[in-house]
Amino acid sequence: MVGSRAHSLYHHHSAGRHPVVARRGPGVPARAPADHALHEPVALCRALFGTADEGEILRLAMDHITAEGPYRAEAGYLKVDGGLVPSPRDGRMPALTVSRRVRELAGQDGDVTVPGRSWGRALALRGLEGLHGYLVVTSRSRPTKAERSLLATLVGHTAAALSVAFAHRRRREDALELHRLRQERTALQRQLISVVAELGFERAVHAFMACVADSGGGEDAVTRALHALTGLPALVEDRFGRLRSWTGPSRPDPYPEPDPVRRDEMLHAVAREAGPVRIKDRLITLIRPHGDILGVLALVDARDEADEHTVLALEHAAASLAPKLAHLRDLAEVEVRLHRELVDDLLAGTDEVSAFARSEAVGYDLHRSHYVVVVQWSNRTADDSFARTVGRAASAVGMRSLLTRHSDHIVLVADARPHAHALYEALARETGTRSGTIGVSAPSDSLNDIPHHYQEAERALDVRRQSRERYGTSFFDELGLYRILGPGSGRRELETFVQEWLGRLMDYDSRHHATMVETLSRYFDCGGNYDETAESLAIHRSTLRYRLQRIRDISGNDLSDVDDRLNLQVATRVWKIMLGGPG
Repeated sequence: MVGSRAHSLYHHHSAGRHPVVARRGPGVPARAPADHALHEPVALCRALFGTADEGEILRLAMDHITAEGPYRAEAGYLKVDGGLVPSPRDGRMPALTVSRRVRELAGQDGDVTVPGRSWGRALALRGLEGLHGYLVVTSRSRPTKAERSLLATLVGHTAAALSVAFAHRRRREDALELHRLRQERTALQRQLISVVAELGFERAVHAFMACVADSGGGEDAVTRALHALTGLPALVEDRFGRLRSWTGPSRPDPYPEPDPVRRDEMLHAVAREAGPVRIKDRLITLIRPHGDILGVLALVDARDEADEHTVLALEHAAASLAPKLAHLRDLAEVEVRLHRELVDDLLAGTDEVSAFARSEAVGYDLHRSHYVVVVQWSNRTADDSFARTVGRAASAVGMRSLLTRHSDHIVLVADARPHAHALYEALARETGTRSGTIGVSAPSDSLNDIPHHYQEAERALDVRRQSRERYGTSFFDELGLYRILGPGSGRRELETFVQEWLGRLMDYDSRHHATMVETLSRYFDCGGNYDETAESLAIHRSTLRYRLQRIRDISGNDLSDVDDRLNLQVATRVWKIMLGGPG
């Protein structure tokens, strides 16, 4: 309002409009009849009260004062938003001293000093509403009593006209404000109607989903209800992207295999948002009571038809499904805990009667032959998350097993010999990397033998990790010579054997910070192939040839002799696997 009114005042006095009455200077002939008529009191009053613009009223008054003489209108001011805004005269702004003096008067009349003018007066334009502005009038000589009376009459008419214009403007503003308020009220009424309708729809959806939940329906019941409410295919996936329920057309067959890395990225992206998120053709929300992500509820919306009602239905469906999945998770955790406690006792050794009874309670048959399987992955710690991953992979390849986790690996007790590659390949897909090792024991026909077979599985894992192809699956009953290097061998005899055959080389390595024993071990691992050995040690072939000659000289053993070669090879294996040599 301040800017618009100030702009209006400046516009009227600077746009070059012709004044109603031209100012008369020295030597100028008498005014034309039309000008003379304007200066008649009645004509002036008609002009002043005939305009609703305060700036125009002030201009007419200033023109009349200047034209009549002996006065000159030096400046005019209008009160705008509590401040006095000057009105240009003949394109000139009033002097700063004049403006300062006018503001000092604070609504009262007062003398004003203008260079070249012997008399000057700032006249307040007051109405019933208060101060409307000022007229600053000067004269070359002191006005007579009659001239001052005429000036006072003009100031009174101008103030009255400003009061009328102000009242008109206020009525217009009030009318506009009333119109705005009515429009605002109408908008609020419409909004209220919409909110009531939304609340009614929300209550209906909530009641519908509560009815589905109270009926004991699971994931299938929720997706059926959501499909009925939205008309869109509805689905539930577990946290890892595997389909649990689908209602509606266009179900993919087979369902796409999830990518673990992209799945985690998607879950984190959706979790950062406050509500459902659109990803490609799906509207997705997470099922996560207490912050734990248990699964994904989604609508397939290929045509982008979902509106706020669709989003509301999806959110209520997720809320109704969350307690069910949380309950299922709690049951699963209890079952997992019972399984782990049973496996831990089997690995440590427990009485058969108790073990059979507990296995029956968790629905597992311990009366068959069993294999102990140890799993270790280089990029995964052996926590609950990885244990669940191993359990899913084992189920996916048809392994019936009990599972627990130890400090750096996962242990399964399986009721059949695992496939040579299936579990490893399944875990490689689950983890997104092939840097894992699996060790499998010989079959166990007695529960009392399970601790021993656990050691066999660990031995198979260690041997695999120390070999050239360290990732994959190794079976204890396929280790050959390595089986005699297991825990059953006497450590003292093994240490004596290693010292006899490798002692000189070990001493040389210790004194010279060399790697003669490691070089010999790699040479045997590579089957005596010079190129492969040099490549595995990242040295030149001639360097390898020199080292092997030094090994012959230091140890006094001949690598071309069959007995020496076998003993040296076994000694390097014992040194590496049993005595902690470099892998």
